[in-house]
Amino acid sequence: MKTTIKILALTGVVLAVAGAGAVYSGAFNVAADAPHAQPIERLLELARERSIAVRSRDIEVPDLDDEALIRSGAGNYQAMCIGCHLAPGLPSTELSESLYPAPPNLAELGHGGDPARAFWIIRHGIKASGMPAWGRSMGDPYIWGMVAFLERLPQLDAGEYRALVASSEGHQHGGGESDMHDHSNQHSSHAAPDDAGASHHGGEHHGEAKAAPAETKVHHHADGSRHVH
Repeated sequence: MKTTIKILALTGVVLAVAGAGAVYSGAFNVAADAPHAQPIERLLELARERSIAVRSRDIEVPDLDDEALIRSGAGNYQAMCIGCHLAPGLPSTELSESLYPAPPNLAELGHGGDPARAFWIIRHGIKASGMPAWGRSMGDPYIWGMVAFLERLPQLDAGEYRALVASSEGHQHGGGESDMHDHSNQHSSHAAPDDAGASHHGGEHHGEAKAAPAETKVHHHADGSRHVH
């Protein structure tokens, strides 16, 4: 018995030293354009999904059919999410093609049939994935608005998406909004879903830089007031 314990302890020490050596040597490639080995990728996916499932299982989901809630989510999704998660009429962007792990195409998937999971992810984010913890600046009612919108999103075509975004109040989530995370004009490699139908940075990539048109921005405050830039 003592011999077995010694062998196990020695094995553990050897593995720990070998792991530390591999990390310190820089052998592990952290580049986003070098995917994990398949066993590591599956292990990380399992760890992520189990972590989210355990932490979201007791979340109570409100009524997601409220049209005002859906409109609220549409404005925030357009401002904060399409650069990574796309929208009807926006096939891909520089971010969606370059991030690893690749962000899911929510224009097709919506919330995936699990609104509590979607709420938890939006609120808390996911480490080392590029998904921010929006709960640091966004109140829960606005997060539920985004979840409600995600439930509707896969049913929309490009025109319906634009109309719903236009009917919203834009980027607003109870305070803490800033132009820094308005991604509605995110770099894209295809035409973005806006009324002009123009590709973002299209001229810049082809030596035809054009001045952007003046744009009115509305800033919403936590007390409900707002002012126009």
